[in-house]
Amino acid sequence: MAKKKATKEEMVTRPPVVVVMGHIDHGKSTLLDYIRESNVVDGEAGGITQHLSAYVVDHTPKEGAAQKITFLDTPGHAAFQKMRFRGADVADIAILIVSAEDGVKPQTLEALECIKKAEIPYIVAINKIDKPAANLVKTQSSLIENEIYIEGMGGDISWVAISAKSGEGIPELLDLLLLTAEMAELTGDKNADASGTIIEGYLDDKRGNTATLIVKNGCLKNGAFVVSGCTYAPTRMLEDWNGKSIKEVGLSEPVGVIGFNAIPEVGADFYTVSNKKEAEKAITAANNGACAQTATNSNLPTIPLLIKADALGTIEAIQHELDKFESDRIAVRVISSGVGDVTVGDVQNVSATENAIIVGFGVKVERSATDLAERLGVEIDTFDIIYDLAEWLEKALKNRTPQKEEAVTKGRAKVLKHFSTQKDVHVIGGRVDEGSLSVGNQVRILRRDIEVGTGVIKNIQQQKNDVQSVNTDEFGMQVSTKHDIAAGDYLEAFAIEIT
Repeated sequence: MAKKKATKEEMVTRPPVVVVMGHIDHGKSTLLDYIRESNVVDGEAGGITQHLSAYVVDHTPKEGAAQKITFLDTPGHAAFQKMRFRGADVADIAILIVSAEDGVKPQTLEALECIKKAEIPYIVAINKIDKPAANLVKTQSSLIENEIYIEGMGGDISWVAISAKSGEGIPELLDLLLLTAEMAELTGDKNADASGTIIEGYLDDKRGNTATLIVKNGCLKNGAFVVSGCTYAPTRMLEDWNGKSIKEVGLSEPVGVIGFNAIPEVGADFYTVSNKKEAEKAITAANNGACAQTATNSNLPTIPLLIKADALGTIEAIQHELDKFESDRIAVRVISSGVGDVTVGDVQNVSATENAIIVGFGVKVERSATDLAERLGVEIDTFDIIYDLAEWLEKALKNRTPQKEEAVTKGRAKVLKHFSTQKDVHVIGGRVDEGSLSVGNQVRILRRDIEVGTGVIKNIQQQKNDVQSVNTDEFGMQVSTKHDIAAGDYLEAFAIEIT
């Protein structure tokens, strides 16, 4: 049944999704760093654990209340590049950044072409006005010469002069973004089933196929299934842009979804359905069966089941219970099903299949089948109550689920000073930002939220005393690592836990 189209009253204004583009070395990353550290939602300046390839900032314009803006983290992000080939509408607004020292360069024009093909509005940010060689008039002329007609120079393209290093002009730039968003009348139905765009997809060694999504309409909640192309995922594990577990995510917000059956395609659209069966049906129907194999095959360990029951309707009920079982670590495969007692033939059928289980409901097991199963090590379980079977299935499948190692963050500290290095042991001074760090902890070394190496804490001192752990204030520390550590880096202590 087709869903009712949202009425005008049900539509609400949504925050803009913004991407920064331009020539290399014109300050894209510096601008994003400044905006993130100065305006992050629920984050201390410089203390963000960047988890997704997008983040949300709060900005209060000169007139009006604080509003949210979502930034794609990487200026050359694959999701935005996909616009040239797929017409995917990832960003709503672009910032075209141009250096006040260099003016328009070849990559500036390439970025502009990409923006035009995406058919989204853009703002010109003339950066590096704090530099001695900056020449604002010359840069404006360079823009006009390349048919970028800015306001005040015969055109209508908004622009602002900024210093991404000092922050000068950035509040005005953010004001312009919100004004542009208002003129674009960006809206969405927050009560609809979520839909949007995949902006990142990858295989996480610890957690499986993972993707970052931007919700362009509706609300994504725990319990639904995300469908994109030939892939789908349950929304049991949702993470916001800051790596925190959440139960739902709203309009224009980025979200991490874990547990896709395959890595989704960057730049592809997604939508949501209510359950796994609908997800499999949707991708098969939408792709004329091309996704059927992708949807059912998996590199996960497989638990084979043979089902025997007293009626076909009972088999369907058992299959329904199996459909409720969801895991990103194992897959369940029904190798055979039928009506009647469990026979020797059934045992022989599964004997060559590792970890296979025979499940019977309302049926008997032939004596000869029991004897053969004992000799061959085949498990047979029978039930007369569907709830008992469902409970047993859940326990049996969980018991066969392989354990995995997971890195759990324990604490985070900022490196204030690097004192010395001797035989790969670095002596540093730091300050605890969150959690605690202990002697023996492994640490990630983060530079601008990018991991540049790992190490181990060998010693901690606080107020000139050796301590086993630290959870407040400043401290001295010895870290064993073959990688460089510099002032401004962050140390993230973690422990490997078996789950």
